[in-house]
Amino acid sequence: MDTKIGSLDACKPANNAVCCPSNGSVCTIQNSVPSTVVTSSEATLGRHLARRLVQIGITDVFSVPGDFNLTLLDHLIAEPGLNNIGCCNELNAGYAADGYARSRGVGACVVTFTVGGLSVLNAIAGAYSENLPLICIVGGPNSNDYGTNRILHHTIGLPDFSQELRCFQTVTCFQAVVNNLEDAHELIDTAISTALKESKPVYISIGCNLPGIPHPTFSRDPVPFSLSPKVSNPHGLEAAVEAAAQFLNKAVKPVLVGGPKLRVAKGCDAFVELADACGYALSVMPSAKGLVPEHHPHFIGTYWGAVSTSFCAEIVESADSYLFAGPIFNDYSSVGYSLLLKREKAIIVQPDRVTIGNGPTFGCVLMKDFLQALSKRVNKNTTAYENYHRIFVPEGHPLKSEPKEALRVNILFQHIQKMLSGQTAVIAETGDSWFNCQKLKLPKGCGYEFQMQYGSIGWSVGATLGYAQAVPEKRVIACIGDGSFQVTAQDISTMIRCGQKTIIFLINNGGYTIEVEIHDGPYNVIKNWNYTALVDAIHNGEGKCWTTKVRCEEELIEAIGTATGDKEDSLCFIEVAVVRGEAEV
Repeated sequence: MDTKIGSLDACKPANNAVCCPSNGSVCTIQNSVPSTVVTSSEATLGRHLARRLVQIGITDVFSVPGDFNLTLLDHLIAEPGLNNIGCCNELNAGYAADGYARSRGVGACVVTFTVGGLSVLNAIAGAYSENLPLICIVGGPNSNDYGTNRILHHTIGLPDFSQELRCFQTVTCFQAVVNNLEDAHELIDTAISTALKESKPVYISIGCNLPGIPHPTFSRDPVPFSLSPKVSNPHGLEAAVEAAAQFLNKAVKPVLVGGPKLRVAKGCDAFVELADACGYALSVMPSAKGLVPEHHPHFIGTYWGAVSTSFCAEIVESADSYLFAGPIFNDYSSVGYSLLLKREKAIIVQPDRVTIGNGPTFGCVLMKDFLQALSKRVNKNTTAYENYHRIFVPEGHPLKSEPKEALRVNILFQHIQKMLSGQTAVIAETGDSWFNCQKLKLPKGCGYEFQMQYGSIGWSVGATLGYAQAVPEKRVIACIGDGSFQVTAQDISTMIRCGQKTIIFLINNGGYTIEVEIHDGPYNVIKNWNYTALVDAIHNGEGKCWTTKVRCEEELIEAIGTATGDKEDSLCFIEVAVVRGEAEV
C-alpha cells in the first residue's frame, strides 16, 4: 500500500514543508517558521514557483524544453532542492508526473505553449480521472503580446491565446494564467493549494518574459501554506455511524470491499482499522489493488464479478450486507454492469458522504472519520470469512514446462510473484497486464499502481519513470505489453540517464492481445520490433542498462537471477516472447 505523500503526509516538515493532517485530504502547517528575505536575484516569479514546489514535497519536475519555457526552466533548476528531469516528449512527462504523484502525493511537469500543452493534455486527463494532484506548468506567451492581435508560432494560426486554456478547463480543477507580476503570487498559490485540496491537476501558464523579473511580492521565502483541514459535521457523523452500526450488526454475514477512492479520501488506514475490529471478510475492487493490505488475515482477494479471485465473488455476492469504501462502479469494474449486488444490502462510503441501503444519505461526513468511528461500534462477525475458508481451495500451480517449451504467461507471472517484497513496487500497463497483475499477491509494503479508470495505452513507461524517481529505495517491476511499449518507448532513455534500476518485463505476444479478447481483427497485429536491440541502441554505452530476450522458463529463471544479482544496480530490460493470443484474462 504505497500511498505515502512525501512531506505532505509524514507530518515531519522539512524546509517549511506542508503536512497532511490525519483527518482529511487537505494540508496544514506544523511548526511553521517566519519567512526570510531573499536576494534580489532570487526574488523572481520563477524562483517563487520553484520554492513553492519544493515546499509541497516535489523534488523533481518532468519537462520538455520549448522556446516559451526556457527562461522559466532556468529559474526552476536554479533552486537547490529541485531537480529537472528532461523527458523525450510531453506525453511521457505528464505520465511521469502522474507516476510521481502516486507515490509522493503531488507531481509536476513543465511544457511549452500550445504545441507542448496540447501534447501533455492526455496525461493530465488521466491524472484527473485518477484524482491525482498534478501541477501542469506551461511557458506562456509574452505578456506584451496579449491584446495585440498578433499571431504566434506554435499555435493554430489565430490571434487567440485561449485555445490551450479552454482545453485544460475540462481536465483541471483550477487554471491560472499569469501575464503580470502583480497577481502572480496569488494565482500560483491558489492553483497549488487547490490541487492539494481537490486532489486534481491544475494548470499554470507563466508568461515567457516574466520568470526572471524581480518583484516585491517575491522578496521573501514564501510563507508555508496553511490550508484548513476538512472536518465532518459531528451530528451527521454520529447519525451515519449509528445507522450503519445498526445495519451491519443485524447482518448474518457482512463483508467489506475497498474501492479506489480510499486514496483520495486518505482512508486506507481507517479501513484497515475497521477490518481489524469487525472481523469481516475483506476484499478489494480491481481499481483499488495496492490500497488494501493483502497480507491482512481476513483478505479474500479481488472482487470483480465473474473474473474475481477464486471464491471471492461467491462470498461478496452472497453476503446479506456489504460496505463499499470509495467505490467506482464503471463498466470496467462492474464487468459490463453485471455485478450481482443489491443496493438495499449496501453501505456506500464516499470521501465525504455515506449512503445506507436505498437511503438515507448523510452528507458532510468524511470517510476517514466515519470508518474510524464505526470500528468502535460494530460487533465482531467472522461468519463470511469462515464461509470463505470453508469453500476455499488453494490455487494449483501451472503445469511444469517441458525443457525449452515456449514460455506461457502463467509461468512468467509465477516467477514475478516470487520477486515481490516490501522493497518492490509493481507498475501494470493497461491491457493484458491488468488481468495478469491482478492475480499477484502483494506482500506487506509492496507498491502497486495501474490506471484503470482512464486506461491509456502506453501510460506505464512514463509512470514507471516518475514512480521510480519518487521512490528510489524501491525496485520497480514494470509489466508492459509490446503494443503499449511502442507508444511511449523513448523514455527508457530518461530512466537510464537518471540511474534508475527498474526491471521491465516486455511481454511480446505480437500485438494488442487485450483487444483480441474483445474483438479480433487485422488491426490488432503490430510490426514486431527487436526490442532488446532498440533498448541497447538507446543505452548507447552510457549509464547502467542490461537487456536480454527469453523464450522459455529456463532462460527466464536465468534472466531474473541476473537482474536481481549481478545487475541489481542497473535498469534491466527483459523481453519475454510468448505465443500470440496467450492471455490470462
